[in-house]
Amino acid sequence: MTGLTFRHAETVRSAHPGLAAGALYGTDVDATDAGTPDVVAARVAEYTARALARLADGPESQFPEVLAWRRAFARMGLRPTQYRCASESLLRRLRKEGALPRIHPVVDLCNAVSVAYAVPVAVLDADRITGPLLEVRPAHGDEEYTTFDGRTEHPAPGEVTYADSAGRAHARRWTNRQSGHSAVSGSTRRILVVAEAMHEGGADTVAQALKTLTEELTAHGPVTPVTALLTSDAPEFTIGLGARTP
Repeated sequence: MTGLTFRHAETVRSAHPGLAAGALYGTDVDATDAGTPDVVAARVAEYTARALARLADGPESQFPEVLAWRRAFARMGLRPTQYRCASESLLRRLRKEGALPRIHPVVDLCNAVSVAYAVPVAVLDADRITGPLLEVRPAHGDEEYTTFDGRTEHPAPGEVTYADSAGRAHARRWTNRQSGHSAVSGSTRRILVVAEAMHEGGADTVAQALKTLTEELTAHGPVTPVTALLTSDAPEFTIGLGARTP
């Protein structure tokens, strides 16, 4: 049994003292579980309805949760209207189209919780990550990132990314875009979910989002989740993985 440790580098925490984060590890994921897609669709509708009700009072760009990420992106030298955090992008799409795309029951649920709480929620296929470490850190510039259409990119030096022990980048611009390499698919059996927030009260929001995901994954599927809140005093989340590697 090998392990995988997830953490934020101290340089990232120092540059963003308002960061609140938590992680969830789930096993026994099965997209074909009888009835699960329909049940999850109903739950997704409930969480997106919550987000739509909030959007009716004003656009996502006015949400404190989104504004905090915009400020973080600006500190990293990124134009917030060019590069948006994942929750802002999902909220923007929801506002314009009235629904979110259906991808995979677990991804759909994570996206719905993301818009309901207005914070980025990343969900990765844990078996597509090379351990022993997955770290949110500034890129060196030689990491390899795979787009969803299969192209290879290299994050710019200093760009915050999710980097594993093989030098593979599982995100671009931190919470802006995930990697196609570790995207959840029909063959996914183990997942790593990360929720991150920058706004005041973010720790409570992250805790609530993880609690919601735990309840939903437990109630509507065979997934067995384990969660942890990540703080400066307890910054690491270690999970056990079998021998299968990318």
